[in-house]
Amino acid sequence: MKVILLERVPKLGDVGDVVTTKDGYARNYLVPKGLAIPATKKNLKQIEKIKRFKAGIEEKKRARLQDVAEKLENTSCEIVVNVDEEDHLFGSVTAGMIAEAINKQGFAIDKKQIQLDEPINSLGIYYVTVNLHREIQAKLKVWVLKSE
Repeated sequence: MKVILLERVPKLGDVGDVVTTKDGYARNYLVPKGLAIPATKKNLKQIEKIKRFKAGIEEKKRARLQDVAEKLENTSCEIVVNVDEEDHLFGSVTAGMIAEAINKQGFAIDKKQIQLDEPINSLGIYYVTVNLHREIQAKLKVWVLKSE
């Protein structure tokens, strides 16, 4: 039986994919759970409209995130930390601390979007990757400074 997937189904396909499954699997599991609909001409046309609509929304979102990435590239944030007499940090700078510092500058970045390649354990300037979208990343300059 051919069905159109309405949600991502592991090992079967993604949203909008037309897949062939066994009749019982489609009738007893996929359709009742709302994961798929039968692949009729009417449903195929409707899915194509939805795909075009979602593609337009995705393109606008990607353009907006590209602008945010350019702004992040030209921005830096300062993290002020406590150090001992030999300028060793007490702990390390975390993604949450960086997210908090950059959000104070008007961005809406979650700590899960910040990728630290290595722990920040000393004073200095670091470049951190911010994942805005699966295709869009920005390098953020982070200054780790000691408190007075």
